Amino acid sequence: MRQAPILIGCAHGTASEEGQAAVRELLAAVRGAMPDVVVREAYVDVHGPFLDDVIGQVPVRAEGLSAVVVPLLLASGYHVYHDISTAVDSRPDVVSTQALGPDPRLVGIVLDRLREARVPPDATLVLAAAGSSDPRSRADTEAAAETLRSAWGGPVRVGFAAGHSPSVADAVAQAREFGEGGAVAVASFLLAPGVFQKRLGEVGADHVTGPLAPHPDLAGVVMTRYRELTLGHD
Repeated sequence: MRQAPILIGCAHGTASEEGQAAVRELLAAVRGAMPDVVVREAYVDVHGPFLDDVIGQVPVRAEGLSAVVVPLLLASGYHVYHDISTAVDSRPDVVSTQALGPDPRLVGIVLDRLREARVPPDATLVLAAAGSSDPRSRADTEAAAETLRSAWGGPVRVGFAAGHSPSVADAVAQAREFGEGGAVAVASFLLAPGVFQKRLGEVGADHVTGPLAPHPDLAGVVMTRYRELTLGHD
């Protein structure tokens, strides 16, 4: 029986030890659910193991895929279309999937976090994403916001922690200025704890939710991305 391609979960990278632990916990959950698949971790920035090095350690197979890179990113952008794409271009036996989002399961996790934070149902939400200079990343975030609007039933704005306007702080201020609801809540659309998540607590919102990881549904999204691509290469 042919061995399944290696799954490389590639995150951005963070100096936060708590954030690093959250990524590793996610990959551990994937390993537990897919015991026949080798799962490795990689990063595109801040710290290693860096994706180029991890791909370089993947043995070349005579036929079929050797590895599948799953970006542990909630939206596509520069890291997906440049960093990860460039890393896999040198290996025809290594391919990359799309980012984790858009996916309704991610919005489901956001709703779980809102319930955990006891955000009132009449609150205006600011979906807080990392941000990117790539318009495709913003489009993915806007798609997530639209899904959240349908599920929340109230006002939902988008704010970015970096790289795009409006900033999360500006989006919170605009929500208060236009009086779209009683409380204003920042709904984190960040994967793991880190500097961006910390900034969300400094924007003056009435409520701030935690990042998406750890959450059991995240492993399901990672596995879906992997299976979608490997099935297409059978």
